[in-house]
Amino acid sequence: MKLISYLKASHDQLALMLEDHLFDLDSLSPELPRNMADFLKDWNKFFPIALSAESALRDGKEYKGNVIPYSSVPILAPVPFPTSCRDAYAFRQHVEAARRNRKVPMIAEFDQYPVFYFTNHHSIEGPGEVTCMPDHLEKLDFELEAAIVICKKGKNIKAEDADEYIGGLMIMNDLSARLLQMEEMLLNLGPAKGKDFSTTIGPWLVTLDELEQFVVPAKEKHIGKSWNLQMTCKVNGTQVSTGNLSDMDWTFAEIIERASYGVDLYPGDIIGSGTVGTGCFLELNGTGKLKDPDFKEQWLQAGDEVVLEIEQLGGLCNTIVAEETDWSILKKKIRI
Repeated sequence: MKLISYLKASHDQLALMLEDHLFDLDSLSPELPRNMADFLKDWNKFFPIALSAESALRDGKEYKGNVIPYSSVPILAPVPFPTSCRDAYAFRQHVEAARRNRKVPMIAEFDQYPVFYFTNHHSIEGPGEVTCMPDHLEKLDFELEAAIVICKKGKNIKAEDADEYIGGLMIMNDLSARLLQMEEMLLNLGPAKGKDFSTTIGPWLVTLDELEQFVVPAKEKHIGKSWNLQMTCKVNGTQVSTGNLSDMDWTFAEIIERASYGVDLYPGDIIGSGTVGTGCFLELNGTGKLKDPDFKEQWLQAGDEVVLEIEQLGGLCNTIVAEETDWSILKKKIRI
């Protein structure tokens, strides 16, 4: 099942998507809520009702609401108001390449436990324009990722049980202002301003029932579901990155286990996978320069169209827009 949020009369409206048409959930059944936040809060009650309504639609049952073409309404993030957002570091290939490019050895701790950082859940956006300040455009980068949303409250969740807490999968672009990020992390804290301005997700949430045929075993010594789903990124129509979600070393189940240790996870919490191998310009530029010192770096520019695609999860399209200002915090640095 594909769940999508769109803008309707100044509020977020939750709909089911079938063949590029939207069906408002609260019109499918009076028991269903109109927004994703309420749907997630009582997932165990609402999910079977929505699944049954979808099946009835497929069987030709009459729908009493308006059938809305996907392209005719403003599409929001599928989870427009997440309760939190964590982003993990799950792909060994990406971590290994990034460290190789910096000429430092692979860190042994990567294979011992999954890690994540908190990013700004108030800066979650969906498809469409992403407005950037001047400092964000200093080495602006995409990051090709997938994400999950938590669908029921839990604490100290074991990895063996954690897949039950996943509402579905969606695409994530962890946009990164690399110059800000690299400066801040010299102080061994962060990322902060290099990450907090925008993270995009969407275009819809795909529930796990729709992905069963793509489930593959987790890597050796790991626990939880993995999915064989091809991932790509195109910038202005040119493919720059490719990978597969099954390349994740740490599974979402294992990340949930660590994230929930000693704290509650809540319905609406988003957790990103981290960047797939080759899934950002920082890695691609580093690899290029390692092979050729004259390699010309590429970064996102104002006006660029960035399209992340994951098989079965759709395509997340964002256009980079420059804020009309010259205000810069990079210029505020105290010179020593």
